[in-house]
Amino acid sequence: MKKLINAPDAFVDEFLDGILRAHPDQLRPASEDRRAIVRVPDADGPVGIATGGGSGHLPLFLGYLGEGLCSGVAVGNVFSSPSSEQILAATVASDAGAGVLYLYGNYGGDVFNFDLAGDLAAARGIRTSTVLGADDVASAPADRADTRRGVAGIFFAYKIAGASAARGDDLDAVATVAARAAVRTGTMGVDLSPTILPTTGRPSFDLADGEMEIGIGIHGETGRGNGPLAQADEIVDTIVAEILEDRAIAEGHRVALLVNGMGATPLEELYVLSRRAHQLLDERGIVIHRTYVGEYATSLEMAGASISIVDLDDELQELLDAPAASPFFTQRGPAPASREALPAREAAAVASAPATVASAVPSAQAGAFARDIAQVATLWAEYADELRDLDAVLGDGDLGVTVASGSAAIRRALSADEADSLTAVLQTAGGAFATANPSTFAALFGGGLLAAADALRQDPELTRSAAARALRAMADRIGERGGAVRGDKTVLDALIPSIEALELSESAPQAIEAMRAAAWDGVRATAGAVSQRGRAAWIGERGAGHADPGATAYARLLDAVERSRGGEA
Repeated sequence: MKKLINAPDAFVDEFLDGILRAHPDQLRPASEDRRAIVRVPDADGPVGIATGGGSGHLPLFLGYLGEGLCSGVAVGNVFSSPSSEQILAATVASDAGAGVLYLYGNYGGDVFNFDLAGDLAAARGIRTSTVLGADDVASAPADRADTRRGVAGIFFAYKIAGASAARGDDLDAVATVAARAAVRTGTMGVDLSPTILPTTGRPSFDLADGEMEIGIGIHGETGRGNGPLAQADEIVDTIVAEILEDRAIAEGHRVALLVNGMGATPLEELYVLSRRAHQLLDERGIVIHRTYVGEYATSLEMAGASISIVDLDDELQELLDAPAASPFFTQRGPAPASREALPAREAAAVASAPATVASAVPSAQAGAFARDIAQVATLWAEYADELRDLDAVLGDGDLGVTVASGSAAIRRALSADEADSLTAVLQTAGGAFATANPSTFAALFGGGLLAAADALRQDPELTRSAAARALRAMADRIGERGGAVRGDKTVLDALIPSIEALELSESAPQAIEAMRAAAWDGVRATAGAVSQRGRAAWIGERGAGHADPGATAYARLLDAVERSRGGEA
C-alpha cells in the first residue's frame, strides 16, 4: 500500500512534530523526546487526567487533550505502548497538586507501563488512580469483562471524566464517575480491510475480497470470525443487539450513541449506520440523548466502523453535555453544576528516581556477563521475522519488532567495561528492552529481567543455583503482572519448564541443552490449546493450532544462548 511517509522509523516523531507545530496554542511537549504532551493552558481543575497508548489511532489518544478533557498524554510507537518514562513525564506535567487519574485502554503493555509509572510517580509524592476502558463486548464474555480490550467507547469516559475534573471534583470522585461511564459503555466493530503498519509495510491480517471481519479491535486484531460482506442494516442489527444485551440496556433507558470510523470509511457510510442504529433504538423505546458520528478512534487506514452505546444516568448525562475543546474535538454545552475547587497542594520537594545498584567497582564476572548478553541479543534478533509472522496470527504482529529493537537497545546500553555487578547488568538490559519498543511482551519480559536482577543482588557470579533463582523471580513477576499461570498458553509455558530443567542439571552445557528442550516441549504442548491471556485470548478457538508467540520467543532466546556457545541451534 502506498503511504505518505518518509522513513518508517520517523513516522511517529514526524506526525507529532506536525501536530505540535499546527497547534502551539493548545498543545506543548512535556519531555525531551516530545512523546509526552500536555494541554495549553494547564488543566482547569486541580485533578489531572493522563492517558496514552500506541500511535495509529488519531484522534485517540492525543486528540482528547484539552478543555473539559484530558490534561496529558504519552505517545507510543504505532500500536505499541508508551514507555513508563514517557508516562511519568505526562503525569508530572499534569499534576496540579491533587493527583492524576490514569485513563486508558485495557491493553497489556499499556497496563504494565502505566503501573510502573504510577510507582515512579508515588516516589515523587504524586498520587495516581487508574480507570481502564474495556468496552469491546466482542473480545471476552461478560463473566470476563475485566479482560476486554478498550476501543472507541473510551471517548465517553474521557468526556465525562474531563467534565468532572473541570468542575473541581477530587481524584476519588473523578475516578468513580469515569469508572461508571466505562462500565456502562459497550462497543463492537466490523472491518472490511486490514491495517498496514508503516514499519513493516505488510497487512496485519488477510481478508479476502467480499468478506468482512466482525468483532475487530483497534490494533487490527482479528475478531470473532469473517464471512461474506453483509448489508449495512444487517451489520448494525447484529452489533446493536449484542451491545444492548451485554449492557442490559432496555426500554426507557437514556443513551448516547457513537458511530466511529476506523480510518478509511466515508462519512456518508457512517451516517447510513447511524440511521439504522437510531431506528433500532427507537423501536425498543430507548431514548437517544446525543449522537456522535465520525472518526473518534481509528486504526490507520482500516476500512470499517464501530458502534458504541453508553447507558446514561442523570450525572453522566450532565457531564457528557459539558463543553469541551481540543484540536480534534469541540462541543458546546452547559457547564455542569460547579463544586468548590480543591486547594492546590503547595510545591513539594521532588524525590529523585530510585537509586540503581550497588558497588561502583567494575567486576570481571559482570563484564563477561555483559558481553555474553550482548552477543545473545544479537543472535536473538535474527528470529524477528519468524516471531513477527507468528504474532500476526495470534496478536498484532509487533513481537518481531519488539525483539529486534529490544535486542539492539540492550547491545547499545551494555558496556562490559562499566559493569560492576550481575544485578547492574540485568537492570540495564531489562530497562533497555522494556523501553525500546514498549509493548506487552517488552513490559513483561523487561520487568521480568528487573526482577531477576534483584534476585542476583547478593551473587558475585552466575552459578546454576543463582541463575535458577533469578529465572524463578522472573517467572513470578511475569505471572503476577500478566495474571497468567502455567497452562494459559503464554511465555510461562516455556519459561517454567526450562527452570525446572536447569534445577535438575549437573553441568552448564547440559543445563543449556536441557533448558532448550524443555522450553520447546512447552511450546509444542500448548500449541493446540486456546490462549487464556492477552490479545491471543480474544480470538478464542481460532488460535488453537498455533504456537504461542511469547513462548516461542523465549525458546528462540535459548537457541541464541546455545549458538553463542558454539552450538548448532
